[in-house]
Parts: sequence; C-alpha cells; structure tokens
Amino acid sequence: MNAEKFVFSQITDLIHPEQFRRCVQRYSGDYKVKTFSCWNQFLCMAFGQLTYRESLHDIEVCLRSRQEQLYHLGFHGAISHSTLADANHSRDWRIYADLAQVLIKRARVLYQNEPLAVDLDETVYALDSTTIDLCLNLFPWARFRRTKAAIKLHTLLDLRGSIPSFLSISEGKMADVRILDDLVVEPGSFYVMDRGYVDFERLYMIALDLAFFVTRTKSRIQFNRLESRLVDSETGVRSDQVVWLRNPASVRHYPDKLRRVHYVDQDTGKSLTFLTNNFALPAVVIALLYKSRWKVELFFKWIKQHLRIKHFYGTSDNAVKTQVWISICVYVLVAIIKKQLKLEGSLYRILQILSVNAFEKVPLDQLLTETPLQFEEGSLPKQLAFNW
Repeated sequence: MNAEKFVFSQITDLIHPEQFRRCVQRYSGDYKVKTFSCWNQFLCMAFGQLTYRESLHDIEVCLRSRQEQLYHLGFHGAISHSTLADANHSRDWRIYADLAQVLIKRARVLYQNEPLAVDLDETVYALDSTTIDLCLNLFPWARFRRTKAAIKLHTLLDLRGSIPSFLSISEGKMADVRILDDLVVEPGSFYVMDRGYVDFERLYMIALDLAFFVTRTKSRIQFNRLESRLVDSETGVRSDQVVWLRNPASVRHYPDKLRRVHYVDQDTGKSLTFLTNNFALPAVVIALLYKSRWKVELFFKWIKQHLRIKHFYGTSDNAVKTQVWISICVYVLVAIIKKQLKLEGSLYRILQILSVNAFEKVPLDQLLTETPLQFEEGSLPKQLAFNW
C-alpha cells in the first residue's frame, strides 16, 4: 500500500486523524472555514519545513507545480500564500502545540528504553532555553532590547532519545528561571539545569515533589559545611559535602540540606561545583549527569540548522508560534520514523533524504534503508564540542 503513496503522505499518515481533529475542535480551528482547513494549513507548513521553503510564496509555487498530485497528498481546495498567511495569523497556535504534545507522547514511548550516559532507571531531563533573534521593525511585539527583538524557546528534553517533553515560547527578556513555575514535576526524575536556574525557592518545590535537581552553584552563594564524604580523586571529584545555606533569606526559601560536589574535568582541567538534593548517587555520577546536559544544546542547534525557526513566514505573534510548533511536529515525526524503522543513521540524514523525495512513491523503509550513507558530516555531535 505504501508503494502507492507519496513519501510526504507516508510521513503525515503518522498523525492519527481523530487526534488531529480533537486538537482542532478544542480551539474551534475550523469554525466557519469552508475551503482551507487546519489540516491543509498544517500540510502546507509541514511541507515548507520538510523541503526548506523560504517563504509562503515559495510553498505555493512548489505545491501548485504538482497540482494534479495535491489531492493524493491530502490537500483539499486551492492553495495560495495569502490564504495560508491569513490562517497562520488567525488560527490558534495552540492547535499545533497540542498536536506536538500528542506526537511527543508517542515518541517518548518508543525511546523509553534508550540508554543514558549513566546507568540509571529514572528519567533524566535537561532544561535550557535558546534565544531566537527577530527584526524589531517586523516584530515590534517581541521587543527584547532597544534595537532588537527576540523570543525564547524553553525546552525540557528527555535525555533518552533527545525528545522534548515540554516546550514553551516566551518573550526574549523573560528570565529563564521563571519557566520552573510552569513545569509539572515527575517524582523520582532528575532535572539537570545550568546555574541560571538557581532559585532556592523554586528548587525546593522540586525537592518537595520528590524529584531531584542537578545544577551548578554560583560563586556568591555561601554555605555551612555539615559533612565531608570520602572521594576518589582519580575520578575527578575533589570534594563531596553535605551543606546548609548560610544566608537566612536563602534558608527560608530552602530549609533543608544540600549536597555540594566539586569536580575537575580531566580533559579540560575546568573546575566545577554542583548542587543537588540527591545524596545517594556517587559524586562522579552527579558530574556525569550534568555533563549529559549538552544534548539539549545539540537539540537547539539541530532545529536551528535544519528547520525553519530562524526565518519566519509571518510577523504576528500567532504566526511565529504556529511555525515553531509545526517545526517541532516535523522533528518528532522524523524521530518516530527513525525508531519505528529501526534506522541507524542520524536524524539529519533522514531529514535530508525525505526532503528531496517528498513526491516520490517509495515505501519509507525502502527509501531510508537503501539510500547510501553519504551525509553523515551533518551529525551534530561532530560539530558541537561539549561546553560545561
């Protein structure tokens, strides 16, 4: 059956129609819409992401050049860049945010047995944000500085398979630490963050939810040492201490003990001090957990390089968020394909093959397994060195 379908249709068939319909109905996306439905909008935008289209006009030209095939791709009705622009401007971006969450839930099940950098049964998340620069003249609603506009993409990445479990888009000037207020903490899980998220009141809420955090401490924070543990200096660990916050105001926000681990990276010689509320894991595992945070940086670099989230098709707040969420949907769809077909190549390779074969009638498993491995230079771990 797949041999009779276009590659693009095989990708979008991974989205269950009933799940998509529920996302649309939740926000009345197709209310009074006669021709250009939310599904058409999604297909156009997903096509633009998958094939690297530069503009809505570019999407229109490419799709109209295949006019006789559009019905078989799932399109119903005429396609024009003005109609697509109106849809991006007016239809609630949360439709596609909810769709992304449906796909993410499915992908996380597929990747739940992926190995971690350390031997742990618990779920490990890395939390970070990336700033997406915008032109202030075109995006005045996203003012960041006096002459600059920007938005932030906050991501909580499940390190088993690098699947984002939580995403949020905010104004560029919002402090990263505030996103902790929006997280639904899972008991027993680990949350790995850089020192920009050190806020003892918020960290204590994670501890009260019976979860664990690993972060770097700030130099100005003072502690009282309660206990020193034995360490193996050959692992890079210099000290492992149980501490109490010294500042009375900090104690009010975090009225409990903390663990402070001093670690020296043996490759770079860099000295690092971590804070955690986990007292059971070996100190070197705490350091390795923090080191695994580099995966969220790879995720940001990957989507910025290979998806359309730095150049936007529309200038309104709704159009920008719609485009970002649909790009996340495309990323997760590629991740699902990789896992379902048990492919060994990188996501970059898979995306490149799909992008140039969207109108071919070849089964995905045949297309992606028989194509020679020739683009592996795009594999991000070779491009981004870890930075503590």
